[in-house]
Amino acid sequence: MQSRNNLVLVIIVLLVALATYIALPIDHPDWFNRIVAPHQKDDPNALTLRLGLDLQGGTQIQLMPDLPEGQTATEEELDRARAIIERRVNGLGVNESLVQTGKDRIIVALPGVEDPDAAIETLRGTGQLEFVDLGDTPLPAGSQINTTLGPAPNPVNDKVYETIMTGDKLKNVDVRRDPNTQKPYIAFELTKEGSEIFGKYSGDNIGKYLAIVMDKTILSAPVIRAKITDAGIIEGDFTVEEAQNLAIQMKYGALPVPLKVVDVRTIGPSLGEDSIRRSLLAGTIGVIVVLLFMLAYYRLPGFIADLALLSFVSFNIALYKIIPVVLTLPGIAGFLLTTGTAVDANILIFERMREELRAGRSLTSAVEAGFSRAWTSILDSNLSTILTGLILLYFGSNFGASVVQGFAVTLIIGVLVSMFTAVFATRTFMRFMIQYFAEPLKSKLSWFSV
Repeated sequence: MQSRNNLVLVIIVLLVALATYIALPIDHPDWFNRIVAPHQKDDPNALTLRLGLDLQGGTQIQLMPDLPEGQTATEEELDRARAIIERRVNGLGVNESLVQTGKDRIIVALPGVEDPDAAIETLRGTGQLEFVDLGDTPLPAGSQINTTLGPAPNPVNDKVYETIMTGDKLKNVDVRRDPNTQKPYIAFELTKEGSEIFGKYSGDNIGKYLAIVMDKTILSAPVIRAKITDAGIIEGDFTVEEAQNLAIQMKYGALPVPLKVVDVRTIGPSLGEDSIRRSLLAGTIGVIVVLLFMLAYYRLPGFIADLALLSFVSFNIALYKIIPVVLTLPGIAGFLLTTGTAVDANILIFERMREELRAGRSLTSAVEAGFSRAWTSILDSNLSTILTGLILLYFGSNFGASVVQGFAVTLIIGVLVSMFTAVFATRTFMRFMIQYFAEPLKSKLSWFSV
């Protein structure tokens, strides 16, 4: 029994050390990130604490369908638009973003976005890509043209050009750099159907001009110099960011309805920093007060409970980074609430242990009885809290209440971790203390505040 407890203690200490290392605000090696969080291996922000819009600052955008008077978008069209915008936001590399639909609009939260105007254009652009036959007459980039799929707002002429293929025949789109000039360009691969269409057209029109058109605006109009079947490139006078935004629109398809911006709200980083500072202060004060109370009131068991509580903090922060969890102000509130829950279990155990000692039990049997008899109450109360958290999580996920969702996630994680640290870890620490310090503890039961 003793050797088993020692093995468990070593495992707990190693887990606490690992969690503490993950929780530290440092840059972890790439190999470590790949082992601990393989699902984040391609994420430049792997194992970092993700902050929501209210803490990090950023932009919230409201979009509505831009349709002629009398026409309205269907619920299905809004849902499809939301899904496409969500993929575009992910393509922008914005972490902790939130995209949700309201009654007649789409709400997008973009934490940490430095250029909201560029993001807005990427999100609301319909993203309809066309490969258009210009014949023998080139047109400059930026010109708007009418195509067989529809008119342009300000066409350069009245001619209607034939659309050979649309963007739905693309299989993959990437932004690359020319190794000689370092200018960015867009490389694309075609589906099987797209390869057949493009291969036949390019083979029959060598020497002709082909316009690559986004939303009726010409991106580039290269000359077809050879038959192209499965891949090609788009060159133009654009920056890396512009190329990335265009690639995102091409990659994630056209919106079912055009959208207009009806509201833009920007939360400055200073407000987020102030929220973080106040939250850290509140959390630090709360944890210190709990640590001092447990130490003063329960003495040695309280000291062990303090070790378990510090382990609880490390485990929570480590899990926030590994999962990852988007930390918001309500999420911090959920974490601070579970800090109290973590020591609540210890209080039940220690009070039961004191009763057993007063009844004349030996120290070892009193400790074991305290844990085993308090376990039922601890399990029932924590399961009730987890059930409530799951209900809140369901509500927040399905009704767009991100505030509720953030609170529920940290609440559930905190309760589950507290059941491990406050019961399993504390019990292991207590058995270790009794195993190696049994005699002095028996002679000074005042250490247990009996």
